Amino acid sequence: MMMQPKPHTLSSLALLLGQVFLPGAALVPGVSAQAVQASADTAPALMLPKVWQSGHSPAGFLVSEKLDGVRAFWDGQTLRFRSGRLIAAPQWFTAALPTVALDGELWLARGQFDRLSGIVRRADPVDAQWRELRYMVFDLPAAAGPFAERVARLAALVQTAGQPWLQTVAQQQFDSTAALQGQLAQVTAEGGEGLVLHRSNALWSPGRSDALLKFKPLPDEDARVVGHLPGKGRHAGRLGALLLALPDGQQFALGTGFTDAQRQAPPAIGAFVTYRYRDRTARGLPRFASFLRVREAE
Repeated sequence: MMMQPKPHTLSSLALLLGQVFLPGAALVPGVSAQAVQASADTAPALMLPKVWQSGHSPAGFLVSEKLDGVRAFWDGQTLRFRSGRLIAAPQWFTAALPTVALDGELWLARGQFDRLSGIVRRADPVDAQWRELRYMVFDLPAAAGPFAERVARLAALVQTAGQPWLQTVAQQQFDSTAALQGQLAQVTAEGGEGLVLHRSNALWSPGRSDALLKFKPLPDEDARVVGHLPGKGRHAGRLGALLLALPDGQQFALGTGFTDAQRQAPPAIGAFVTYRYRDRTARGLPRFASFLRVREAE
């Protein structure tokens, strides 16, 4: 029987690095602090994942659970959604955060996304609800150094802050495809969404990156609703499928995964929805796609 390789935890990463870096790291050359800050109508420049190709070796990557939370960017002064819109967090929450940029997710627990979304999108925050959630941070936007070093610096910042609701996302290392698949199976069996792999030696850079990858049993993506296609048979008189536009301009019909109530009152034209799919056609269109949720406006 083959022994499963033991994952390296965050604490062992610090030992591997030989030191824990102190706060106040320099920025990536050529990337200013202003480049990651957001105004009320400008989205912050963040690293975004591509899709991990199953079967590749995870060697050289740090692996964490993909949390079903709400992306939250802290620019050192304000907390914002990925869109750049201000998050109405309680004053005690933001006052305890360090004065450097943080990237992470507001999170309650596995399977609690809808409740979390309702809490963090309130214009008037409810203290008791906010004290239930955690800010799970995973990177220092625009900071210099490879990701493994940024993780160690992030751990030092969180420890200094001393807030139980401010935590780092745990990072592990796996040396084989079998071990990575085993971790994915365990996380999803326990109700998790999947995994995120970040190349340990990668410098921070905004936008979609080959150094940052998400790994799920079924991948998911977002697309914009551009039309409502009428139903037939038992769906006559209500939604048959959503006509969705992909970022590259291609369109496809999404016709499965809806409840009767959603077919009666479908997502509005212009809304963004999240769908799951199995793979892609030669043209790049999703195959066996199924509706997951409406992506809340931010």
